[in-house]
Amino acid sequence: MSKAYKLTQLEFKIPDKVGLLAEITTALAEAGVNLKAICAYGVEGQAEFLLVADNNEKAQEILKKLGVEVNKEEVTAVEMPDEPGALQKVAKKIAEAGINISYMYGTGGTGGSALCIFKTPDEERTVKAINE
Repeated sequence: MSKAYKLTQLEFKIPDKVGLLAEITTALAEAGVNLKAICAYGVEGQAEFLLVADNNEKAQEILKKLGVEVNKEEVTAVEMPDEPGALQKVAKKIAEAGINISYMYGTGGTGGSALCIFKTPDEERTVKAINE
């Protein structure tokens, strides 16, 4: 059974360079910040990051010290079984509710569960649709 809830995600762009992911994750790790979810990619010389931490406020402070301007946005987090068809069931519930998914990222985990992050136009409705 999947469980959905709203979370705040940190979003930022920074000039891309070799070692950037190591630099950012080192600073966060040294501050004791644990990443729950992360998506990072490069586009036209810019590195774009989407992340959820166990302490977003502390993560934002650390990133600010690195010269990063961080935006916060609400997203839907879904904990689901790490098994075939789990994501399909969630995606179907969102589609049946008439909600468009702007983007999503996720990972399988240990202990039989996975975590996916969804960005939609209406996170409240998305959570409700998934949890019904």
